[in-house]
Amino acid sequence: MKLIKKFIPYYKPYIGVFLLDLVCASILSVIDLAFPQFLRILRSTLFLETPQVILSRLGVIAALLIIMYIIRSLCRYYVTYQGHMMGARMESGMRRELFERFEAFSFSYYDTHNTGEMMSKLISDLFDISELAHHGPENIFISIVKIIGSFILLMRINVPMTLCLVVVVICMAIFAIRQNGKMRATFSDNRKKIAGINSSLQDTLGGIRVVKSFTGEEIEQQKFDRSNLAFLDSKQANYRQMAKFFSGNNLFDGLMYVAVLIAGGYFIAKGQLTGEDLAIYALYINIFIGPVNVLVEFTEQLQKGLAGFERFTEVMDTLPEITDSPNAGTLSDVKGVIDYKNVSFSYEKEETVLHDINLHVEAGKSIAIVGPSGGGKTTLCSLLPRFYDVTGGCVCIDGTDIRTVTQKSLRAYIGIVQQDVYLFNGTVRENIAYGKPEATMEEIVEAARSADLLEFIESLPKGFETEVGERGARLSGGQKQRIAIARVFLKNPPILILDEATSALDNESERYIQESLDKLSAGRTTITIAHRLSTILGADEIIVLDGDGIKERGTHKELINKGGLYEKYYRMQLGAI
Repeated sequence: MKLIKKFIPYYKPYIGVFLLDLVCASILSVIDLAFPQFLRILRSTLFLETPQVILSRLGVIAALLIIMYIIRSLCRYYVTYQGHMMGARMESGMRRELFERFEAFSFSYYDTHNTGEMMSKLISDLFDISELAHHGPENIFISIVKIIGSFILLMRINVPMTLCLVVVVICMAIFAIRQNGKMRATFSDNRKKIAGINSSLQDTLGGIRVVKSFTGEEIEQQKFDRSNLAFLDSKQANYRQMAKFFSGNNLFDGLMYVAVLIAGGYFIAKGQLTGEDLAIYALYINIFIGPVNVLVEFTEQLQKGLAGFERFTEVMDTLPEITDSPNAGTLSDVKGVIDYKNVSFSYEKEETVLHDINLHVEAGKSIAIVGPSGGGKTTLCSLLPRFYDVTGGCVCIDGTDIRTVTQKSLRAYIGIVQQDVYLFNGTVRENIAYGKPEATMEEIVEAARSADLLEFIESLPKGFETEVGERGARLSGGQKQRIAIARVFLKNPPILILDEATSALDNESERYIQESLDKLSAGRTTITIAHRLSTILGADEIIVLDGDGIKERGTHKELINKGGLYEKYYRMQLGAI
């Protein structure tokens, strides 16, 4: 009931369509109920008249019936089309809500949740919710109208025989309620298992190049088979419960006909029922049993929809860890002064990554952060655009605590070039303009020129309109990196973060990319996470960071002369060269 109460408000924007759908459903039910009653009235009135009278009135009766069934047809069209569209629009709106919630989550959510499971919630779960949204109220309403209407008409024909039916229906309802909980558990398990298949599929296809390079097809096949067989086992348990449910209800259907036949024979023998009335009664039995079976079969759809909606509400009830404060201002006119004041951070309470970090960067200056893997370099930079929130202290830009301004205005002033460049499946132009969709073609061309990318783009078959493929699969690492640099040139932010932007490139590509990065960094406050120390020799300050905090700081020359940890790293890399 809690889930249903949460579900009902989603009908509010479509209340007009919903109510008209129910009106049309009522008309359908009334017309279906009217025909046997119409036949019963004719049997006791018109069909007792002379042949001439009967023939003279058949035309009027036919016209009335045709009009009635034309109305029924129009109502069925509305229920089928507009009813389904209402469900589809609700599905679309809920999918938008879910997508917005996914986008609102911070990096910490994606650190612990799988993309395949999220895709399952966005697609298959919401489809089942859509089907429930349309068919649920409609099936319930039509069934209730038909059950009540046919019950009243059956009572008018023969009360004792109808009460016998009621006993069978009550037994049927008790059986259905008991089986309902078991079916819901299996449907919920189905949802988890299909999410597991999506997760396995996304993981394998996303890393297909690694799979093939390590001949890991058999390993991936085994992983997929495990999730696929787990889903099959879940479906088997589900279908076993469904088989019990539907076969049991089918038995009760048969018992209703047995009750009517035995009771009908008894009452005919007693002279309390005519053969003609029993025939009409049988017609109403079909109308009575039909909606009962619809409600029984609807249980499957109800459980699927509620299982999907439960997973939907789990996400919607999860609050984003990082949100704008109610009175958040807009960051503007950024000069680029950065301060980390007594900053501490931990992913989990017992796992401290950064502790009491103090760092000041003047506008337009460049600092480099070096240190061992896992020392907190990337985490430190991720705190600046609020991808994560500090657990202690504060981060300020131009003296303003970044938690007091909107995330959108904050990130508008920060450009990031990462080691792992992500390109979207689109054209070169679309990828360069991603951070500034309203950019003119002249601005895009100038950004490409600044990133030393223009000559390469002009050599492509379609120039800027060339498709890059999924994740930029048609481009080399250096070419993808240049597009990432062109993005930032176009964005033109005063603050720049370079997260090991050249570490995955060969020496020649690194040299050219480094020239582009030097050009990009000019005049901007720049924080560089460096793996290759040769790329940061000209930094205004170098920070040596490890799990215990800042170990050393100074220029390259100062740190070499100091003979500490940095000097050790530098000599190691120099020896490797």
